[in-house]
Amino acid sequence: MDEYKLQGLSCSNCAREMEEEINKLENGEGSRILYNSSKLVLNKGVDMQKVEKILSADGAALVKEHGDEHGHDHSHEHTNSSTMKILLGISAIIFFSAIYVDSQLDNLVPIIMYLTAAATSGYPTFIKGAKNLLKFKFNIDTLMTIALIGAFSIGEWKEGTLVAILFGVNELLEGMGMEKARKSMEELMKVAPKEAILIEGDKERVVPISSLKAGDLVLVKSGQKIPSDGIVESGKSSVNEAAITGEAMPVEKEKDEKVFGGSINNEGVLKVRISKEYKDSSLAKILHLVEEAQETKTPTEQFINRFARYYTPIIMIVSALVILVPPLLFNGDWGEWFYQGLAVLIVGCPCALILSSPIAIVSGIARNAKNGILVKGGVFLEQLGKIDTVAFDKTGTLTKGHPYVEEMAVYDQENFFRIAGSIEKSSSHPIAKAVMKKISDDSANQAFSEPEDINTISGQGVAAMIEGKSYRVGNEKSLECSVPSEVEQKIQTMKANGYTLVIVSSDTDVLGLFGITDEIREESKEIIQDLYSAGIKQAVMLTGDHDKTAEKVAQQVGLTDYYAGLLPDEKVAKVKELTSKGKVAMVGDGINDAPALATADLGIAMGKGTDSAIETADIVLMQDHLGKLPSAIKIAKRVNNIIKINISLALGLKLIALLLTIPGLLTLWIAILSDMGATILVTLISLTVMIGEKSKVSN
Repeated sequence: MDEYKLQGLSCSNCAREMEEEINKLENGEGSRILYNSSKLVLNKGVDMQKVEKILSADGAALVKEHGDEHGHDHSHEHTNSSTMKILLGISAIIFFSAIYVDSQLDNLVPIIMYLTAAATSGYPTFIKGAKNLLKFKFNIDTLMTIALIGAFSIGEWKEGTLVAILFGVNELLEGMGMEKARKSMEELMKVAPKEAILIEGDKERVVPISSLKAGDLVLVKSGQKIPSDGIVESGKSSVNEAAITGEAMPVEKEKDEKVFGGSINNEGVLKVRISKEYKDSSLAKILHLVEEAQETKTPTEQFINRFARYYTPIIMIVSALVILVPPLLFNGDWGEWFYQGLAVLIVGCPCALILSSPIAIVSGIARNAKNGILVKGGVFLEQLGKIDTVAFDKTGTLTKGHPYVEEMAVYDQENFFRIAGSIEKSSSHPIAKAVMKKISDDSANQAFSEPEDINTISGQGVAAMIEGKSYRVGNEKSLECSVPSEVEQKIQTMKANGYTLVIVSSDTDVLGLFGITDEIREESKEIIQDLYSAGIKQAVMLTGDHDKTAEKVAQQVGLTDYYAGLLPDEKVAKVKELTSKGKVAMVGDGINDAPALATADLGIAMGKGTDSAIETADIVLMQDHLGKLPSAIKIAKRVNNIIKINISLALGLKLIALLLTIPGLLTLWIAILSDMGATILVTLISLTVMIGEKSKVSN
């Protein structure tokens, strides 16, 4: 499918109607107009002239991506905001001049001036409305055209012209509001690098990033963007990774360290070996997902769009009833009730209602993206605002995910470190690494033996023959010797303190104990409190670790509950149980917790740019900590509240205006002001999502 940029797309209802028309064309099935990002996605083989005709009928123009104009010049059809401002200004001057002339002259001159002012401010709308009337197609342009023709037909020149001008202002503000939200999104897109300095032998040349391949070596000077994900081959510098993680603090990089495309090299010169083509880089995936996220419709938006389809025809029926019923049944004045019916048509404009959601959603997604929080769609943003329970994996989420030895008990000073090190030195298991780190820290020059025979015993640990004698390193089940009461008491004490035990033993004696724990992140306690402040009722932990370790972590960080000793399928069952009682978000690392993430109402992965995290979850925290989760929830709740306020305002102001028809007090200018006021308020309130304090950054 081909993708095109659109200009002049300011009405989502019109966008929906144009999309329906394009889908009716030959080969047009499946074509989409992406209103929030102002794009058109077309099937190959669609008649472009017919597509352009459909678009131009609604004042939109087609511009090929990368800025190439597609087709002929649309400037005579497309009225941009600058031109619209000039036309509205001229129209207002003519209108106020006409009021003065009307008070001085009693002839055709003021009428001609009123008509000129109305035509100047709203001719595109009324041309579209007239065409729609001929096709029996009823939308906002049709409503406004009927109302204007009706007003002029009963001699309401001044009010009819005021309606035309205010509607023009309304259209302008509506377009500007959506454009403001789109620009905040486009600012994100600008972080993508455009060019790279490719090193070929001893030569350097500037190439577009699209030409880079995995294995290419690039030079990144001070102040330049790293073109794609890669590994530092030489050089040392601090790098700003805000485009990926939302973190303002620079990160030190040196040889063999990973860097992300779109990061900015702050001072030194780096040579980077590209590991991925740009289109596969973390930044490219993030930008693509953010762009797609704009177009996912929330349940609220889907309801509003369905409602809007029937809303306009219903308003036309109500208008007809207002015009006909009072004169026919209650002896009302035809002229008076015809005027009231026209006012009802204007009140029926669905613009404010349709705008109540998309600007707020786009603003919320953009604001979170700037904070390094990737929300994969409006539907997930809405869901995040409804969450009342957050379930956490323990390792790597609330804790650092790096086991370390916190306590030891040594019973054989000579052999304890030597045997433990000899058996664990070649293991890649995280607990073995923790043991080796402790041994190297406490006894750097320890000499190790080479095991003659080494076997892993499932669920117990490792057994080995060293110098003809059998030794074991593992949990309690690995013990084959008798355990003195003093040692047994120490084992129970360390277990009660929440340690994972590594026991080093021979066939006859316990040589010593390592008490291993996973260090709790410094920020975890504060973040849990911030979550409660953000409206979360329950923060629970699901872990495969044993009960005492889980209890220790839960108490230290302030969780409401914890569930320990869970296998992956038991985590899924527990998440299902929690979702039956409320709205649950599961937070994990995006790899081991994939089933639980998928089962929860919302899956949140801690990613720092890892592919699996970006692909697994509904929301990705691009940092390696939870620091920005509370602010993401606050933004989501704010967006949901704003949408509710917007819908209430849009419908409330219209209802008040419609109730004025009962005593016959509704005028054309009150009708247009109620609609315009709702649109302005809805737009301004939605844009407040972009304003707010910067979220706290945890180091």
